[in-house]
Amino acid sequence: MSMLYLDNAATTPVRPEVLEAMAPFLTRAYGNPSSHHTVGEAAAAALDDARARIAAVLGMRRTDVVFTSGGTEANNLAVKGIAIAAQQRRGARHVVTTPIEHESVLESADYLRRIHGFDVTHVPVDAAARVDPAEIERALRDDTAVVSIGWANNEVGTVQDVAAIAAIAAERGVPLHLDAVQAAGWLPLTAEPGVAAVSVAGHKIGAPKGTGVLGVRGRVPLEPLLHGGGQERGRRSGTEDVAGAVALATALELAEAERPQSTPRVAALRDAFIAHVLATVPSAALTGDPVHRLPGTASFTFAGTSGEAVLLELERRGVVSSSGSACAAGSDEPSHVLLAMGVPPEVAQTAVRFTFPHDLDHPLDAVAAAVEASVAAVRSGG
Repeated sequence: MSMLYLDNAATTPVRPEVLEAMAPFLTRAYGNPSSHHTVGEAAAAALDDARARIAAVLGMRRTDVVFTSGGTEANNLAVKGIAIAAQQRRGARHVVTTPIEHESVLESADYLRRIHGFDVTHVPVDAAARVDPAEIERALRDDTAVVSIGWANNEVGTVQDVAAIAAIAAERGVPLHLDAVQAAGWLPLTAEPGVAAVSVAGHKIGAPKGTGVLGVRGRVPLEPLLHGGGQERGRRSGTEDVAGAVALATALELAEAERPQSTPRVAALRDAFIAHVLATVPSAALTGDPVHRLPGTASFTFAGTSGEAVLLELERRGVVSSSGSACAAGSDEPSHVLLAMGVPPEVAQTAVRFTFPHDLDHPLDAVAAAVEASVAAVRSGG
């Protein structure tokens, strides 16, 4: 039986063009970019080229790009690095975020609270997972070190009003970090002037796992998490993964070039799928903002069922999806995102998320029919 993979928010396959681009730096051009010989200089040139290509997509300078091991490290470096530097320089001890962020942001903020004495304000979201920019503004203090917001939510796909939030941050002179891990490939990533830092993970857009980047403007003080030989202009020590950097640059460029065509196409297919599910599954409820959402995300709760049981039934019918984030390993607790949106715990545990590839080009009627059958099977006890 063929399987249809609809868990692309968790990870995507590596694109053939990306494999081809990175292969020489795993085999022939394998030099250490810090080495002062021809082999190392060739690697350094490739690394610099990848940095410039990524900077162009982010709307930043080449020197603003810091390569990381993925989105989690990029978020940790942004939240901890900016906050600790601000504490050292001006005594800042306050972080603003929301309760629906990725665990790497929430746990970084909690680390700052526990170890460095920071206060953390979690600005509430509405029932659609949208944060009111005015609430962000009200939360800011004279000693706020950083605001960290997810551009698009990884579980329900809600997209925030980052332009308004960036304008507020710029006016108040507070660094704004955007977690753009889910936004990459779907939304234009050119950062607003008020954005201090942007996180991207390669494996969400067709690059290998273990590749990521933090774009952080050079004027923003940043305390490194990793100390050593001073690579990445002292902001992230360690021998750079040249092949990974080339892979990420290639994947990001491809995604950005295809975005004007893929976004409206996938959004139309998503809308038809959502309408089909809501019309045929009585207990189905869409989660996330019905308008301000990622083109590739359709997420539901099915009250009176078990989300995990529905997932198993879907897989029996050839559809692979998820119950939400793949990053809270081993957790069977209700989604913190849905709880923050006001969804009751027993309903939150019925969540199922479908996330589509950028090259989706066919209607999802068969998937909607599989959802209807799967929910019915769970309700009837199989």
